[in-house]
Amino acid sequence: MSVHYTLNLRVFWPLVTGLCTALVCLYHVLRGSGGARAEPPDGADGGFPLLKVAVLLLLGYILLRCRHAVRQRFLPGSPRLGGHSAFSPRHFPEPSLDILLESYYEHEVRLSPHVLGHSKAHVSRIVGELVRAGRARGSPGPIPGGALALAFRGDFIQVGSAYEQHKIRRPDSFDVLVPLRLPPLVALEPRSLGAEPELAPAVHGCFVCALKAPPGASGSQWLRDCKPFADGFCVDVRGRRHLSATLVLRWFQSHLQRSLATVRYSLEGRCRVSLTPGSLEQPPTLHILPCRTDYGCCRLSMAVRLIPAVHLGDNVFLVAPPPPPSPLGLVSELPGGLRAEALWGVNTARQEQKLLSWLQERAPPGACYLKCLQLLKALRDLGARGLDPTAAIQWGRILSSYVLKTVLLAVLLREGVPAQAWDEVHLGERLEELVKFLRDCLLRRRMLFHCVLGPGGAAAEVGPLPKVLREAAPVDLLAAFDRHARELAAARLLSTWRRLPQLLRAYGGPRYLARCPPPRSQRTQGFPEDEP
Repeated sequence: MSVHYTLNLRVFWPLVTGLCTALVCLYHVLRGSGGARAEPPDGADGGFPLLKVAVLLLLGYILLRCRHAVRQRFLPGSPRLGGHSAFSPRHFPEPSLDILLESYYEHEVRLSPHVLGHSKAHVSRIVGELVRAGRARGSPGPIPGGALALAFRGDFIQVGSAYEQHKIRRPDSFDVLVPLRLPPLVALEPRSLGAEPELAPAVHGCFVCALKAPPGASGSQWLRDCKPFADGFCVDVRGRRHLSATLVLRWFQSHLQRSLATVRYSLEGRCRVSLTPGSLEQPPTLHILPCRTDYGCCRLSMAVRLIPAVHLGDNVFLVAPPPPPSPLGLVSELPGGLRAEALWGVNTARQEQKLLSWLQERAPPGACYLKCLQLLKALRDLGARGLDPTAAIQWGRILSSYVLKTVLLAVLLREGVPAQAWDEVHLGERLEELVKFLRDCLLRRRMLFHCVLGPGGAAAEVGPLPKVLREAAPVDLLAAFDRHARELAAARLLSTWRRLPQLLRAYGGPRYLARCPPPRSQRTQGFPEDEP
């Protein structure tokens, strides 16, 4: 995936000023250590005062900054100002929505590729050492070792927005799958819960995994041999032993703590690491803090969610705990002997990455769909301002990053949308199309299906899928939320879109944009007044 680098003047000129000042200081230090010098006549100073040099450099930096600001604001025919001249009758030019979006994207949303690359490389090194140490330690817990021990497979898989080029703001959080190796005597029989109408909608996207004997194994003998593993990691569901996500997560967290104690000393010179325990809704989180002696250019504190994963085949994994909105709190809503600790989520990140790559190959150079996704996330964050904590959490769950990515994929896969429509000159139009589609999903369609699962998924574009996923019932990502919650979210979304120019002026971009009155064309731009 190609990355376009642009010069950040806010960093470049201070860096040049500091470098020149350091060179002048070094010159004076070397000159002063060269021995005694002859006193100049009339008491004049033979060297050029350091203070004068610093003042001249500071004045040069201020002049260059002012020149850049004046060019951006008053240059006639500037493409960023829509062609307005400095001699226009208006005192301030009126930036279009595309200009406001571009300015907000550059100043508040866009990540530095340099910083993101350093952060990902740092996370990869730390997690790699931790996983290798975990594999070498063997298996603690219910089964100390042997043929029935659960263990790390030895690799890890980086997933999420940071690795799909649509992360926003700061590269300080990452998701990593840690695949687990099951004992050779244990085989799984996964089953989707999407076709069971008596279950709560929040559970339809989950899976359960019953134990079964591998091919060629005797049933009664296998049950006796497998009993230690079943007692340590399984629960009874409807008369069969099922792999427990809660017990596996508890073992995983304990194993991580022991592995971290092994590598902590070797990491002391590079960073400080700690592990936050997981919960029913969150996996354990590895916190990576920079050391005081670390003089690298990207000294960021990072949080890495380490997610235990069981491989189903074709790069599809079952993960614990299931992603939010978590069904683990709905124990009373699980009938028929189904237990919440037996529920697993499914991760199809590799298939979604393939789908994004396939769409990129079809798109023309400079397509803006990833930028639209980033701005849609920023729009969600702007809409959360002013909400109380409970409402903000609900808003973030309904419009989660995964839901927004699914909206983009659904719009991209629709027939009748030419690839040229995603050119960057149509950025505002495409963002409006995404908002309208999301509004329709919340109000009119009242559903948003998973882009990979089920017979209607994009299986042809992402390659082979396990049979259990191909035959799974379609999963509605919005089914866990009632009608009232979806209507409130849709109303908040429309209100945020209508106020978007004012919000962009208030919270991002150059300060002079905040003084520009909104254009009359933007005051009526957006959706018809059809509040739900």
